[in-house]
Amino acid sequence: MTQWVENPRGGRDRGPVAVARAWVEVLVRPRRFFRTGVAPGDQAPGLVFGVAVTVVAAATRIAVGDVDVPELAGGPLLSALFVLALVGLFVAPAALHLTAALQTLLLMALVPDRAGVSETVQVIGYSTAPCLFAGVPVPEIRLLCAAYGTVLLVIGVWEVHDTSFARAVAAGALPAALVFAYGFGGEAAWRTVLPSLAAAVPW
Repeated sequence: MTQWVENPRGGRDRGPVAVARAWVEVLVRPRRFFRTGVAPGDQAPGLVFGVAVTVVAAATRIAVGDVDVPELAGGPLLSALFVLALVGLFVAPAALHLTAALQTLLLMALVPDRAGVSETVQVIGYSTAPCLFAGVPVPEIRLLCAAYGTVLLVIGVWEVHDTSFARAVAAGALPAALVFAYGFGGEAAWRTVLPSLAAAVPW
């Protein structure tokens, strides 16, 4: 599950520039990106991508004071760095792989002829691209990040696993809820935004 292929067919390049390019491509041309940029057995770039997005979102929330970080020896800065290290090294990779396992079980039930677990990890990792901004303390922005991330996850399942759009929606609904509604705060943002939307609608 952690295989890193030296020269994957159709896989992504490594390095910061490649991550930045992947971020732009998946946001702008998602169907083409998932069709050409996800390679069998080469989950490392997608995993790194998803972890990097999660760390940036967490760092933003810490920086704006949206998350209370317990102060450890060494002061608040070292405490924040310690929390981010935990997120990057343990929490985000574990969450991504557990979500991929759940997604695989759902795909087994709905899509008999599907791609492998490695491709599923990549789909989930790259679908987090909008959540780079999920740490911004504006509910509308967080809601937009979660909604677009959900769309990207469905598109990724649709393209990579070569299934119908309806099955992609059915298979991706629960993983999307876990990652974007709860993991990146989309559900809390929705509860905050909903009263304003309801007040703005003429009844």
